[in-house]
Amino acid sequence: MTELTNAAGLGNGRFGRFGGRYVPETLIFALDEFSSAYLEARADPAFDSELQTLLVDFVGRATPFHLAPALTEHVGGARIWLKREDLAHTGAHKINNTI
Repeated sequence: MTELTNAAGLGNGRFGRFGGRYVPETLIFALDEFSSAYLEARADPAFDSELQTLLVDFVGRATPFHLAPALTEHVGGARIWLKREDLAHTGAHKINNTI
């Protein structure tokens, strides 16, 4: 059976046997400082509340599912649903990576 790991990695930029992080040495201190500040913010309920508000009101999360009747008919009746990420503000994944 395949061993599952946390999506956040194993800490310190490590993701199992595939190694760590690559950033120029001059950025390591700033990146560590940023990571610490982010972890502290994520523990703050006010930060989480603001993030959730932005995801709903600005990004358009959660994006809806839509039944695709023509595809459903084409495949013989298995109900086919589409997750409409294109309906997010700016479309697709771009806004997810900025918020």
